[in-house]
Amino acid sequence: MSHDLPLLKNFIGNQAQAASSPSTLAVTTPHTGETIAYVPLSTAADVDQAVASAKAAFPQWSSLTYKARTVYLLALYNELKSHLDELSDLVVREHGKNKTEAIGDISKGLETLEYALSLPQIAQGKNEYVSTGILCRDERVPLGVVGGIVPFNFPFMVPFWAIPIALGMGNTYVLKPSEKVPLTMTRVAELAQGILPPGVLNIVHGGKDAAAALVEHPGVVALTFVGTSAIAEQVYWRGTRLNKRVLALGGAKNCLVALPDCDVELTAQDVVNSFTGCAGERCMAASVLLVVGDQPELISQIVSKASQLKPGSDSDARAMGPVIDQQAVDRINEAVAGAAAEGAEILLDGRASGAFGVQKQETGGFWVGPSVIRHTSADDTAMHFEIFGPVLSILQVASAEEALAVENGNAYGNAACVYTQSGAAAEHFSQRFQAAMIGVNIGVPVPREPFS
Repeated sequence: MSHDLPLLKNFIGNQAQAASSPSTLAVTTPHTGETIAYVPLSTAADVDQAVASAKAAFPQWSSLTYKARTVYLLALYNELKSHLDELSDLVVREHGKNKTEAIGDISKGLETLEYALSLPQIAQGKNEYVSTGILCRDERVPLGVVGGIVPFNFPFMVPFWAIPIALGMGNTYVLKPSEKVPLTMTRVAELAQGILPPGVLNIVHGGKDAAAALVEHPGVVALTFVGTSAIAEQVYWRGTRLNKRVLALGGAKNCLVALPDCDVELTAQDVVNSFTGCAGERCMAASVLLVVGDQPELISQIVSKASQLKPGSDSDARAMGPVIDQQAVDRINEAVAGAAAEGAEILLDGRASGAFGVQKQETGGFWVGPSVIRHTSADDTAMHFEIFGPVLSILQVASAEEALAVENGNAYGNAACVYTQSGAAAEHFSQRFQAAMIGVNIGVPVPREPFS
């Protein structure tokens, strides 16, 4: 470990504290592959210390009124917003997003914090006389210490899906950030230090051992998790068997359907934005495009627009950043190679030595360009395997019903979208898609609060 680079510390009780273990991991910047910091591999003892801090803070924090807690959250919101540029630069550095995407990461997280500011109005219970002289009341009460385990792909937004609401409701929180992108939330903790009471928000860095300790800890009453489906299932079953409340979000393989009457220009641009945005490393990215009937112009425009993207981290709309690490590069390249081996046609090959290959040669780093694959079978591996990169699989189908069958046969259930100019067709698909989030002429149908 280089002594010239920072070794991150845990954040417990409003204090930076060294982890009990000397073991560390290197944090690299995807742009060059260089090490920019070291993150400690915290132990169960470190998790226990963080949970104890959160548990000690819970009685006083939970006894505050919604309005009183909101005062703290408003101050936190103002502080974080005033550091938006700094935080977005950290996201660019440790994750690889371009600057516009990084600003979006911070802004979307702040939107949830904005929503939490309205909890005094929206979290009220009900009072009702249900019979003569009998008054019933329901109310929402804080649970205790909530644990959060998050992935690398949105260093700020995903933690802030849960933190503001958990705190606003009167709970205290222990977060284990992704060991691949720990800098952003470390800085958030520093900014929160002078605002939140000690122990309300705690951060423990580490890998799977720290995550497991958080899941298992008897002092943690609820868990939020975002990651792969396999791990989400483990967290869910282990947590619920320990009588914890668990929200576990897993993987995705999102299908877009282009009907013959779609607006070709709009659809092509939106599809490219969907599958290449954030280098495809988002659970709402388009993975599969089901083209109903023969639409060569649409496919041609998608390939053309995707081929015009360039490697970079600036705010240029055509700039696409690197993926997170070499493991991601290898997974993406193997998926494209596997599709070709199964007989699919590679219309655009992100593995080739184009601009992204040149960038990788010049700067190092984890650069991979967009790939577009035309399949002849819905059973091809790339049609149902979550690649988590800038890869689009295209399959031509004969009818709307065939498209629905392919989408609804998908093991994942995040999102589905239909491109059409027909209101009747839009309604037909919206009613029959079995994914949770449905879009019409929008490839990333992410809802805003107050929707889930």
